[in-house]
Amino acid sequence: MGLFNSKSSNPLLNEKAIDKAGSIESLGGDQLITRDSNDVTTISGAINKTLVLFALLMVTTFFSYFAPSQMFMYIGLFGGIGALLLAMWKPHLAPIVAPIYALLEGLFVGTISAMYAAAFDGIVLQAVTCTFGTLLAMLVLYRSGLIKVTAKFRAGVMMATGAIMFVYIISIIGHFVGFQVPFLHETGPLGIGISVVIIAVASMNLLLDFDMFERAEKNRSPKYMEWLVGMGLLVTLVWLYIEFLRLLSKLQSD
Repeated sequence: MGLFNSKSSNPLLNEKAIDKAGSIESLGGDQLITRDSNDVTTISGAINKTLVLFALLMVTTFFSYFAPSQMFMYIGLFGGIGALLLAMWKPHLAPIVAPIYALLEGLFVGTISAMYAAAFDGIVLQAVTCTFGTLLAMLVLYRSGLIKVTAKFRAGVMMATGAIMFVYIISIIGHFVGFQVPFLHETGPLGIGISVVIIAVASMNLLLDFDMFERAEKNRSPKYMEWLVGMGLLVTLVWLYIEFLRLLSKLQSD
C-alpha cells in the first residue's frame, strides 16, 4: 500500500521507475551501454522471486499466528512500511530489502489473522480462499485481454487507491488519538459496501502488477527488478487478504 505514483497505484511498480531501469544505461556524456542478457528481468525470474518472498512471508506468518503479539503486529506494520520506503528510494537494494519486507509483513499478517480467527470461526481459511481465487480470476481476465491496462485505467486505479490510502492514514491517526472514520469499520450495509468497493480497487491493482511484470521484461530492466516487481505483487496480495478479513468479519457480525 503506502505511497502512490502517477502511473501506477503500486509504489514499487510505477511505469516511470520501470522505464528508468531499461536496458540502456548512460556512463556519462554520450557513452551508452546495453545491459547483458543475463542481467535483465524475465517474467519467469520475477515469478520465482515472488514465490521466494511468499515462502518467507509464510514462515513469519505461521510463527506470529501461533504466538500472536501486539509487538509483532506493530513491528510488522511499521517495519514493512520502512522496507517499502527504502525499496522506493534505493531500488537496487531490492534483493536485500524485499526478503526483509516479506519477513516483517508476515509478523503483521500472522498476528492480525490470529485476532480475527479468535473472534470468527473459519474466517482465515475463507479469506485465503477469496484472496487466491481473486488472484486467479484477475490473472485470467488479464491474460484473456478482457481488461486492458491502458494509461486511463492506470490513472483511475491510482486515484481510487490514493483516496483509500488517505482514508486509512486518517483512520490510523484516529486510532491513536481517539476518533474513528465514519462508516469505515461499521458492520451495516454501508460499511459492507465500502469494503466491497475497496476489495474491487485492490483487485484492479493486481492487473497493474501483472502489467509491470511484462513491462519490466520488455524494457530489459536490471535483474534486481525481479525482486521489486515480486515485492509489489506481495504488497497487493497482503492488502487484498486483509480487506477480505475485514469484509468477512463484517458479514458475520451483521
